[in-house]
Amino acid sequence: MAEKKKAGAFDIRIVIAALIGIYGVLLTVLGIVEKQTEIDKAAGLNINLWGGVTMLVFAVLFLLWARWRPIVPVEKPGQE
Repeated sequence: MAEKKKAGAFDIRIVIAALIGIYGVLLTVLGIVEKQTEIDKAAGLNINLWGGVTMLVFAVLFLLWARWRPIVPVEKPGQE
């Protein structure tokens, strides 16, 4: 039996994971180099760092989801 084709890079979950991952990396770097005065404005919570790490975790979960449950396009009769 032939292997079924998968959506691969055209899966929307990959695109979403990439965008959220890029923003997550930027926010994480911003959170690491943030000055203490800016952190104090947010009640002592480094929001950029926490937001960036959360986005990175979310992006990894999306990638794992796309890997574990790939989208297989439905083939119409007569297509090969």
